[in-house]
Amino acid sequence: MEEVDKILIHALRQVGTLLSEEIVSVKQFSSELIVEAVVRCIRVIDPGLGGALPTSLPPGMSARFRVGMSLAQACQDVGFKGEIGYQTFLYSHESEIRSLLMFLVEKLPRESAEASDQPTGKSAVLQRSIAAAIRSQLAISWVPPNCRLPLHCEAQNQGALHSLHVQPLSVPHGAKGFDRKHLKEAMDYRRDVLPPVTAQISSRASLVASILEQHTTELSAAQEWDNEWKSQGLLSRLTPQDYRSRKLARLHKRIEEQLRSATAPSPDGAFGVSRSTSELSELLQTFRGSAPSNDILSKGTHFTHTQKFSFTLETTAIVTSPVLAGRQTEGDVQLRQQEEIAALQQQFQQLCSDVDQLAAEMKRAGVSNAQVLDELKQRELGNVEMEEKLQVKRKTISLLPDADANLLKLQTQVEASAQRVVNLASQWEKHRAPLIDEHRRLKEICSNKDVRRFSLMRLSFLQLESSRKLSEIKSLHEKIRVSTEEAKKKEESYKQLVTERFCVYR
Repeated sequence: MEEVDKILIHALRQVGTLLSEEIVSVKQFSSELIVEAVVRCIRVIDPGLGGALPTSLPPGMSARFRVGMSLAQACQDVGFKGEIGYQTFLYSHESEIRSLLMFLVEKLPRESAEASDQPTGKSAVLQRSIAAAIRSQLAISWVPPNCRLPLHCEAQNQGALHSLHVQPLSVPHGAKGFDRKHLKEAMDYRRDVLPPVTAQISSRASLVASILEQHTTELSAAQEWDNEWKSQGLLSRLTPQDYRSRKLARLHKRIEEQLRSATAPSPDGAFGVSRSTSELSELLQTFRGSAPSNDILSKGTHFTHTQKFSFTLETTAIVTSPVLAGRQTEGDVQLRQQEEIAALQQQFQQLCSDVDQLAAEMKRAGVSNAQVLDELKQRELGNVEMEEKLQVKRKTISLLPDADANLLKLQTQVEASAQRVVNLASQWEKHRAPLIDEHRRLKEICSNKDVRRFSLMRLSFLQLESSRKLSEIKSLHEKIRVSTEEAKKKEESYKQLVTERFCVYR
């Protein structure tokens, strides 16, 4: 039991129970210490269940009774099947307490069970107890101050409450991205001009909320950049700096194109100026977030741009056709239509050739991909073989520094194996002789049984043969008897006929 008690005491110290060095057995546990140990274990096993349990016994007897009942109920809730009640904690028995503590220690999570590898100093124990207390408080649902009961006084904070108010903060972010000149200026600004975080807020109550908001914003931005880099940046095969610069340049180019297209002069005169002005105002409103940006900032594809361009040409042709109808002849119209058809056919042929080239490239890529996969499988198999060889060589190399001793050990093992084989052979010879005799005896018995069975079969065959011949003899005797009787009858009839003939002659 001493070893069991040592293990229990060590585990209880790991979960934050204050045990003095003089305590070496469960028998020395007092009621206060038992309650504290059980509550600490329950808080680690189920923080929501153990958060409302006190770690010490109150002075009043009725309060002690209620605490004992709540502890017993909590132990049953975590799965303890033994007999338990308030008397277990108030009037403890050594065996009952030991079984209860053993159950609770076995129910501890794996992290707590593996805590033996952690340092056991006072500072480490204090840090773990602080972490456990914070974890248990976070696991408890918050209750408004007006709704709190006396049992919530220990778990809920009694400090003043403040509304959540966040203010923007200016925080330095390292020296990455600065050259020497700008780095010195940035360092001077941070040292001489930039106020500390505590001085950037108007109310001290919003300090923690502002810092948390700042960190949350930075963390979300870092996560968004990480997701974008993993989804798009890696496919571009660029460095992060090049990807950022290219993205920024692309954004600037799009803005310039939109501004240039919005401010371009129109051939319609004043109407064009007013229209460009309205488009520019719509663009600016789009940047302010008050207008939709689908028509202005949409990137579009080559097909959509071609469609818009052709639609613009058709609209222009439709509008200007009544004006130029008198100037154009029918032959010019047909010639222009033929030219357009030829251009469209050429574009169609070009697209078909592009599609064929892409299909051929896809086939080549598929073949190369299959080859790469086969090569990868072969290399994986080769890696497995090389790893096995490497393991053998590594074991061999590990034996080389002490080769003589290892050879002696190997020789000793070989001699021991040979001696073991000799012993097994001698033991087998001891068992082999009686087994062979038994085998021979059983074989003789089997052979005798076979001879006896053969003789019985032969005897039965002879009996059958004799019975068959006897039946034949009996049938022959019966035939002879019948023949004799018939002969007698015929002889009598012959005598009678002779007598009758003699009488007739007389």
